[in-house]
Amino acid sequence: MASIGFVGLGVMGLPMATRLAGAGHRVVGFSRGSKNRKRAAAAGLELADNAGGVANGADVVITMLPDTPDVEAIALGPDGVIAGMRPEAVFVDMSTIQPSTARALHAAGAEAGVAVLDAPVSGGEAGALAGELSIMVGGEADALASVTPVLQAIGTTIVLVGGPGSGQVVKAANQMMVAAHLQSLAEALVFLRAHEVDLESATTVLAGGLAGSTVLNRKKRAFLDADFTPGFRLALHHKDLGIAAQAARRAGVALPLAGLIGQLVQATIARGAGELDHSALYDLTLELNGHSSNGSHL
Repeated sequence: MASIGFVGLGVMGLPMATRLAGAGHRVVGFSRGSKNRKRAAAAGLELADNAGGVANGADVVITMLPDTPDVEAIALGPDGVIAGMRPEAVFVDMSTIQPSTARALHAAGAEAGVAVLDAPVSGGEAGALAGELSIMVGGEADALASVTPVLQAIGTTIVLVGGPGSGQVVKAANQMMVAAHLQSLAEALVFLRAHEVDLESATTVLAGGLAGSTVLNRKKRAFLDADFTPGFRLALHHKDLGIAAQAARRAGVALPLAGLIGQLVQATIARGAGELDHSALYDLTLELNGHSSNGSHL
């Protein structure tokens, strides 16, 4: 069993850390927010007083943080987590950040003698709770092999997709595809509604055919019940689409659909839905067609 330091105990991080502890690993966690620390303590996790405290003696340090600056602040510099880790330990950043920053983390790790993996996840809160995340990994195969027994407690699909930063590139592609699925489902439901088709039965048969998807299976109830309780906040998805857009510009590729959906996400956030689930895209699509889901959540 490994000694694991875990930084970031929010919607995704807490169930991930809890599953790791449940698998028999020693987990020492840290979160900057007092609310998250209280939730983690109530879940029985051991807590450090600061981020550096999780690195002391750890075999593996995992970060699950909201954005690129958060990871940079925690991981880099003379007081960062990487500098505090013992040589030959492995730093696994499971946040969704800029690929260029992921490569900087790898470089910092190389200087400190610490292996680094960028390993963002897909599956949302439901996947974290069930231990069924998809983990896309950038880095060295030997480093991944050494932490695979740890990652198997939180993910069912663990794939090395390339060198440093590659995991973040694949995650950006994932977020583009998920946003496209969400918007497509929103428009399909508005179309079905206009023709007075029963939405429950229609989505059941769609899920069984080529139009079926994990997005449809997991988000169907949110759409049909207009329940946008956040499993993955729209504001975070907007951030991820910004990462994809920036990386696309650097690579010199045109992604017109991703750009359009990014604007629709921005418009939905402008209506006050940033803290709601990303399925709240449905609300904007309804409004564009003169309807409303129920209006009580905005």
